[in-house]
Amino acid sequence: MRLTINDVLNYEIMKNARMITGKNHVNERYVQWISVIEMPVENFVRKNEVVLTTAIGCNNDVEALKTFVKDVIDSEASALMIATGRYIFDIPTEVIDLAEKHNFIIIELPWEIRFASIIEEVMKEINDIQYKERKKSEKVQQELLKLILKETELNHISKFIQRHIGCSIIITDRTGTIQEKSGHTQDVIKKWKNYVLQGILPAKKETSLVTRDPMFQKFQIVEIEGQKILQLPVLQVLGDAQGYIFVLLPTNTSVETYLTQYRVNVLEHSATTIALWLSRKNAIEETKMRLRSDFVQELAKGEFLSYDQADSRAKLLGYNIKLPYVCIVGLPENLELFFRKRKRDYDSFEHWLDSMIRYIEEEIFYAAQSLKREVMMTYQGEQLLIFLEIPCKTENENATNFLDLVERRLGNLLPEVVISWGIGNYREGFKGFAESYQHANIALKIGRRKKGTGHRMMYENTRVDRVLLNLAQNNEMKEVIMSTIEPLVHYDDQRNMDLIGTISAYNKFHGNVSQTARSLNLHRQSLLYRLRKIESLTGLSLIDPDDLFLLDLSIKTWKMGASEKIVHQ
Repeated sequence: MRLTINDVLNYEIMKNARMITGKNHVNERYVQWISVIEMPVENFVRKNEVVLTTAIGCNNDVEALKTFVKDVIDSEASALMIATGRYIFDIPTEVIDLAEKHNFIIIELPWEIRFASIIEEVMKEINDIQYKERKKSEKVQQELLKLILKETELNHISKFIQRHIGCSIIITDRTGTIQEKSGHTQDVIKKWKNYVLQGILPAKKETSLVTRDPMFQKFQIVEIEGQKILQLPVLQVLGDAQGYIFVLLPTNTSVETYLTQYRVNVLEHSATTIALWLSRKNAIEETKMRLRSDFVQELAKGEFLSYDQADSRAKLLGYNIKLPYVCIVGLPENLELFFRKRKRDYDSFEHWLDSMIRYIEEEIFYAAQSLKREVMMTYQGEQLLIFLEIPCKTENENATNFLDLVERRLGNLLPEVVISWGIGNYREGFKGFAESYQHANIALKIGRRKKGTGHRMMYENTRVDRVLLNLAQNNEMKEVIMSTIEPLVHYDDQRNMDLIGTISAYNKFHGNVSQTARSLNLHRQSLLYRLRKIESLTGLSLIDPDDLFLLDLSIKTWKMGASEKIVHQ
């Protein structure tokens, strides 16, 4: 319910008032304030304010009066009431034309009408409307508190709010993650994620406010693809937003028309209610997530003394460790770079990382549900640690299908994020969790060294690499490798000739000089020069099978780990 200019004109005291301009807009202009203003206007007039004036400062100067009226129009006042008969007798045509041009309402008042009487009538009705709306919204507040005390689900609270404000809403946490998804389609949820990842939502603090009206200062407006969205923060004790209410305005509905005092009151009560709900939910979720995360980490590190101890903890957390699992380790490679490219002024990397990992975990859980597999997961030490149920012995096929689905979904959501994967193998018994985790880590390490970032490596495909890795960790083998490979490493550093790459290609093509030269895009004589340089630096002959085997083994072993031990001097 709102007071309009038409309501004011129907007062008994206004029966002799005369509409000069804006007759077609009397039902559209709302009255929230009323005041008496003479020149200058400056910033003393608020939006939706009725201005009363005698035009005493104009001194029969038409241009001065025109300037005064223009300033009132610019302040977005509802109407201007001019008392005529002493300082101004007729409203000039220029002023009338200006008002009509802006669809602005000017009302002529007989000098005898007291401004105080008009103000008294208007304020009495405004106060009466506010009182009724406040009482109505207080009933809503009481109902909301009852819902919280009954520990009602958020989707029911959301529906209750929507009924009272006549509009759809989305409730999120501080990162913009939707908290009640049941009321929204998958298409809406997907679009919303993209808005959050692009930094559009939640809106920055610099985003324009809904209005200059002090009653609505908490609201911000965002327009996305023609959809107007109101954003209201859900505050916590220290004043930081722990979540948001987003109101999706109907098409062709103006913010000013929609935001009645009643709706503002309901939304503010709703924000308080949701703050309580989020606080309770966050406390529960954080505890549950920490316990689950610690359990998965302890399981992976083999810290449980017995199966019964592990099984007891698992049951409390809703896990079933009797099922066969394979470990998958994922390493997001470029999140910091991704953050810097999309950074928002008020985000820290830790804050942003928390939301990104949450999105990645959501997609992992979704992929597991789609394949009807149980999954246990944690993110610690910059790694995603996943135990995936494998209902049959073809664990590699299960893991591959799972990662295909995860990467396909992440490719749509976070196309620039690169993740390297290591896949362990199935090991029986509860001690098998730790073994599978160790194998996944080895596969990840080998895969990153051998293939680079953004690939996946299975443990069973690393047999040769594991032999080389073990050789690289043997002290005697390290000495042989270093004495063989170090001259080539130093020469490559100094001359940038890539002798190591040259001998690797030479071995790949079984000593065929022509094929090797073509693959390296080298002239035949340049290749022969490099091969002679390799022989002179290492003291080995490339036509001696034993020397060639030693050189090839040294290079492959060096690439698997000994490279970290070579100190360039």
